[in-house]
Amino acid sequence: MESLLEVYDGCYRRLVGQLYAMCGSLVEAEDAVQEAFVRALEKPGRFAEIDNPEAWLRLVALNVARSRFRRSAIFHKIISRSGPPPDSVPGLSPDHVDLVTALRRLPWDQREAITLHHIVDLTVREIAVQLGVPEGTIKARLTRGRARLAPLVREFAQEVDHV
Repeated sequence: MESLLEVYDGCYRRLVGQLYAMCGSLVEAEDAVQEAFVRALEKPGRFAEIDNPEAWLRLVALNVARSRFRRSAIFHKIISRSGPPPDSVPGLSPDHVDLVTALRRLPWDQREAITLHHIVDLTVREIAVQLGVPEGTIKARLTRGRARLAPLVREFAQEVDHV
């Protein structure tokens, strides 16, 4: 039995090419094939028992792409009934883009806590419940995240001043 890495090296590009031909979007094809590999990783013992791993991955990727296509079609049908979006929808300001860029430099758990608290406006308790961790953990993530974010935000502010 080949390892998952060997299967990946041997058929990833071929699977993406096949899915691309079927769904017409390289991004969707890559996402579907990656999702198939993630599902194989989730149950390595079960995957090791499969006689034809490439065929299994192709089937999973096709099912993922098919499911996404159906959901997208339903979404577009609903949206088409409501008419075009209003013209007054604001774009992202340069400050917002800079903040998101700075947030990306934080570890995931800190970025998540800061976003949920400062952008989504959830309380520490609400974040703790949503993430299933103690409130003290959320407080620590917020403190550490703010400390790491502060110099990054100043860095972006200085860049804007020099432009």
